[in-house]
Amino acid sequence: MGRITQLKPLSEISTPEINLSITRSAVSMADDQRIIVVGNSAGQLVEFDFSSKSSTSEKTRSRPFESGHSSYVTGVVWTKGGIVSVGYDRKMIWWDPLERTVLREIVAHEKWIRRIAVSPDSTTIATVADDMHCKLWNAITGELKFVLDDHQPVTPHHYPSMLYAVAFSASGEQLATGDKVGHIAIWETQTGRKLGELESPGMYTWDPKARRHSIGGIRSLAFSQNGSTLAVGGIGAIGNVDHLDGPARVEIFDWQQAKSLVQLSDTAMKGLVEQLHFSNDDSQLITAGGDNNGFITVYDLATNKIDVQVKAHQHLHGMIVDEASQRLYAAHHGKVSMWELQDQPVA
Repeated sequence: MGRITQLKPLSEISTPEINLSITRSAVSMADDQRIIVVGNSAGQLVEFDFSSKSSTSEKTRSRPFESGHSSYVTGVVWTKGGIVSVGYDRKMIWWDPLERTVLREIVAHEKWIRRIAVSPDSTTIATVADDMHCKLWNAITGELKFVLDDHQPVTPHHYPSMLYAVAFSASGEQLATGDKVGHIAIWETQTGRKLGELESPGMYTWDPKARRHSIGGIRSLAFSQNGSTLAVGGIGAIGNVDHLDGPARVEIFDWQQAKSLVQLSDTAMKGLVEQLHFSNDDSQLITAGGDNNGFITVYDLATNKIDVQVKAHQHLHGMIVDEASQRLYAAHHGKVSMWELQDQPVA
């Protein structure tokens, strides 16, 4: 994979739901099979087939899982124990990816579950929720391994906080969690020991005048492939707190030195940065999100300038990049899409 120089839309499937989370399926390992699974606002998991040999009918390219969640499915991952999903109903459900049936179901948190992440070896799961706990689980047995607590339950202005984001490092040895007020904690996954903390207060907006309200927060996290830096995504200062009218914001840290390296702020494509992904050589950073409009932006990390930017369908909530870094799949308000990452060889 060389540098990404163009994002080319290849295929999209329309849905009536808001698609919130996305993962690959175990049956998509073959090169000619591109199967993904999406969690949506109707409490469903749906399998979408983007294989070139599949039918062109949108109806026959999607197949729902059996019922399981009773509210928004905010996270879904593929693991060695099956596909695992979480939602606002506080449930954590293990699924058989072939039969699309429930294998195991537990109430995992006391409040809305915001995000789930899986370790690179697919054996450990991390979940974060508005009870402000991060929990580490054995992905195969469902055993609870650690409860990680560092995030405050209320904001500095005495409103409930939220724990939005979680991500593993590429080695699987570290984990990062991020909350509404811009606090980030770094953890050692083998012991549950806290390794450090960072602050990104520019992600949080408090309006004491127009309408007493706070908004923002860390919505996405990603370690660089070499593990030395941590990218944090969210939104900058918002003028109207009833909307997402603020710049898409990314801050990159040397997390071991607790040092902010760069802040990226985009006023052309506004809204929340919901997803982050470093290229294999750490030369570029893919970001995605939106307000009412969606965006995908690729930054050159040598210059901190935008290499590629495209407008995407409405708000883009979920994104995955395939193992060959050739295709990107996205979950939007009302669509699921596939993009080609066109590249040129590194000189």
